[in-house]
Amino acid sequence: MTIAVPAGSTGPHSIPTTDLSAGIAPHDLVLGAVSLASPDPGRLLAFYRDLLGLDVLAEGEATVLGAGGKPLVEILSRPSAPPAPRRAPGLFHMAIRVPDRASLAARLLALHGAGLRLGASDHLVSEALYVDDPDGNGVEIYRDLPRAEWPVQPDGSIAMQTLPLDLQALAREAKTAGGPAPAGTDMGHVHLKVSDLDAAKRFWVDTVGLTIMARYPGALFVSADGYHHHVGLNVWQSGGAPVPVAGTVGLDHFTVTLAADAFAALAARLAAAGVEAQPSNDGALRVTDPSGNGVKFRAAA
Repeated sequence: MTIAVPAGSTGPHSIPTTDLSAGIAPHDLVLGAVSLASPDPGRLLAFYRDLLGLDVLAEGEATVLGAGGKPLVEILSRPSAPPAPRRAPGLFHMAIRVPDRASLAARLLALHGAGLRLGASDHLVSEALYVDDPDGNGVEIYRDLPRAEWPVQPDGSIAMQTLPLDLQALAREAKTAGGPAPAGTDMGHVHLKVSDLDAAKRFWVDTVGLTIMARYPGALFVSADGYHHHVGLNVWQSGGAPVPVAGTVGLDHFTVTLAADAFAALAARLAAAGVEAQPSNDGALRVTDPSGNGVKFRAAA
């Protein structure tokens, strides 16, 4: 099994901080569907259904796929959408989390059997596979190690690295090749390309209220509820790049659900910060971060 593995890297840690000026910090955070604009939705549908094992939950203006009834990927038909420049801000990868190592191994065999180029890493907190979908969107499939095994530093930060993953050992744990996504599969995190890391920090930490869990050269990892990260932010390709024109191929938005009190506090902070928010009929608020990445916040039912 020959697979391209990212080179190892390490970096400094940060003291977890949240410059939350007022209100309730985000808690009970759940990531929902990542919405993708695609010129060929049928091709994307086949990838997420047949290779990642997601169920088709809805079809129409948008195709929604998920696992266990939970929406994870929404495909928006945009036949004339132009490709985004490679350096443009946008989706670095979405990260679909599976519940155990055997499930990750099954997905490894399915993707390798399809002849796709894969990356693979041991991050100390998780084990991950990386692949691009047919539109070039980055997709991570990963499983978390037990939280008690995460290397928490004295300052409260979490040590994450990018180390080689023993794929032969992982493959031996597969009970099947591919198959439906198992119960417990969800969206673990979303990693964004941004043009300015300081501006991204002001939005995601100072306004949204997420906590910095780790800091590496050109990247921040932020979360709620002590998770290693719900949102990754990096300038590795996109530093200084302009916001892409609306309607390009790739990320349209992703959904974040918060406890009702945290959502109300967030809405007040967004207004105080002058962030334009578009309300929807279901009470959600859609905003864009300073790099033009769309996110829809909603309150838990």
